[in-house]
Parts: sequence; C-alpha cells; structure tokens
Amino acid sequence: MDRELLEECYRESLVLLRENCSRGGVLACARNGKSEGRNYDSIFGRDASICALGMAVSGDPQLAAAAVDGILTLARHQAPNGQIPKYVKPEAGEVDFWYSGCIDATLWWLIAVNFLERVSPEFRLAEELAGRIDAALRWLECQEHQGWYLLQQNECSDWADIMPRSGFVLYTNTLWYWTKKLYQLPTARQTRKYARLLFAPFDNAVPEQKRVRLLRHYIRNRCKPSPFYLSFVNFSVWGEEVDVFGNILAHLLGVGDASAAGQAVSQLVAMGANDPYPVRVVGTPIGKESCHWRLYMERHRQNLAWQYHNGGAWPFVGAFWVMLLARLGKTGEAWEELEKLALMNRVNDWGFNEWFQGQTGDPMGMPRQSWNAAMFILAYRTLADGKRFLP
Repeated sequence: MDRELLEECYRESLVLLRENCSRGGVLACARNGKSEGRNYDSIFGRDASICALGMAVSGDPQLAAAAVDGILTLARHQAPNGQIPKYVKPEAGEVDFWYSGCIDATLWWLIAVNFLERVSPEFRLAEELAGRIDAALRWLECQEHQGWYLLQQNECSDWADIMPRSGFVLYTNTLWYWTKKLYQLPTARQTRKYARLLFAPFDNAVPEQKRVRLLRHYIRNRCKPSPFYLSFVNFSVWGEEVDVFGNILAHLLGVGDASAAGQAVSQLVAMGANDPYPVRVVGTPIGKESCHWRLYMERHRQNLAWQYHNGGAWPFVGAFWVMLLARLGKTGEAWEELEKLALMNRVNDWGFNEWFQGQTGDPMGMPRQSWNAAMFILAYRTLADGKRFLP
C-alpha cells in the first residue's frame, strides 16, 4: 500500500474542497469557462449533499461549516411542495428542477441532514430544519406507489440524467429505503421487501399481490437469472445493463443480504468493473441497437458506450465501492481500490476529473470535482479509522 500517495490525495482533497467553497456552500466543481456554461459552478442538491458526508468527517471545521451552508442554501430554495432543487445559484437567484424532475436531490438532502446531525450535532440542523424535513418526506411519499412502497420516476430524473431508467428504479429506491431507516418511517420493511421482489425476481417467493406476480412472471420469461439487481422495472420493460452504482448501494445499505452482496462483488470483479479504475457505473453499456437507446443519450456526445453514465468510471462511485468491500471484510482489497482512486484523482496534476472512459481510462468531463474529493475523504476515514460511518 502506498501510504504516501493516499495521504497526499487526502491533503489534495482538502485543498480542492476549500477552493470550491462559496458563501452558499460547496460548488459541484471549480469555476472555469466551461463549468460556468454548463452550470457546474452551482450548489447541486445531490452533489452538495454527498459532499457533506465527507466534509463532515474531514476534521476541517471550515469544510464542516461549508457542508452545513450548502444544506441550508438548498433548504431556503425548497419548493412549496417540499422538493429540493437540482441546483441553486444563490447569487443569480436561479433555482432549477431539471426537465423531468430530480428525485434523488431530495433523498440525498435528507440523508445529509441526518448524517450531519449525527456527526456534527453542534449545528442542530434537525431542529432548525424540522418543518422542511417533514415537507421533503411528504413530497417523496407522494411519489410512492401506495401498494408497493417504492418511488416512481420519469426517465433522466436522477443522477444518471441522460439514462432511460424509469418507473421503479433500483438506485432511487435504495436511497428511499435508507432514508426511511434514518427517519424511522414505519414502512421501511415494506420498501425493502418490494425492492427485492421487483429488482431480484428470480427467487422462489410468491408475492401476495397479483400485479407483482405478473411483473415477475414477464421478467422471468424474457431474461436470464443474474447475481445483479435489475436497474429498473417498468410496465413491460426493465434494465439488464447492470447499474453498478445502484447495486453497490443496495448491498452497502442492506437491501440485499451478505451472501448476495458477496456474489455481486465477485461478479463485478470478474467483469472488470474496477479495471482500469474503480468503478464503471454500467456493466454492459446500452448500444444504439438496444430498445432502451434514446436519441438524447447522444447529447454532447457524452453517453455513448463506455462513457459518462453509460459505462464510464466515476471516482466518487468508486468510494462507495471501497466502503462496500470494507463492509464485507475485504479490507486488503478495499485499500488496493482506494489507492487506485487516488491514482484517478492524481491524473492531470490532481485534476479530480469527473469521470474516466470505461475501457481506456482516459480522463473525461469537468475537472476539480468536489464529490470526488469528499468521497475519497469518507472512504479513507472509513478504512483508516475502522469506523462505519454509513448504516
């Protein structure tokens, strides 16, 4: 293990996050002409909330305070119905909710509020934001199927914002299950139950609800069993491309059991999802010949095979991968993968590039991404402290 590299990456992560802090919280990435044109120099609901997890445990009071600032900025711009925005530009008074909604911004915001309350109780966020927390939870409950306790969404309405997942989405409902556990909502067990029934339909369970049985029947007749959860399930379509991020979160946060998690990790390694860098976010990219292909996936020529959300490797997702390995007792492998994350972040003189081409490992996207730095900090602290920061 290259301890010097890891410690240097930790220091560089702190530097990047300090540079990206603004009066309203941490920006998604450093300000430059390109980032300003694409609104990356904003306080994003999901980015600022994910960053808050690492900033809170960084040991830096400035970063902890900036994490709280971002959460408060998003709260001040919460919609009347309770939804948290996709992003906010406080200096311009701009509040954006994306084309088809942004369901995970509200989920990550709630997760970050709870995390900060546990790690930094001196800020008393839960007390200050009690009404806004209730409103956010109510908004999410209005997106929930009333028989299956799973959130429903449009295409392109979560972090993978030019991917065709819709209906019931693995990534989103894993976050919903986590949120329900954090806030002790009484239907958390039902959400986990129906998530497993829909996203892993190959077991011997016989659901009591007829429509769930029919959906499982349609899927089982048209695809092969897999150790991975389906990326989404809709009326008569579903995703078999392997949402690596969604699967990592599902096993890290307890949707699946330990044996299923071990099988999924082994298969991800076998398919090279962590090669050359951890991790590619799709196992098998959606090609133009697929029924799931959409013209919008060519937007900015980003979402072609092995790129962006369609098989690119994302350092911040790699940090969740490291924490899953640690959770499963694979400590040696976790340190090795953390070292590979440090190498990713070091490319282009500590560029902390947004994502990397999934096959070649070429750096792509915006440089100086805040969540790459923040999640490296969280993964490093998890291993170095031997502490379980996530549930």
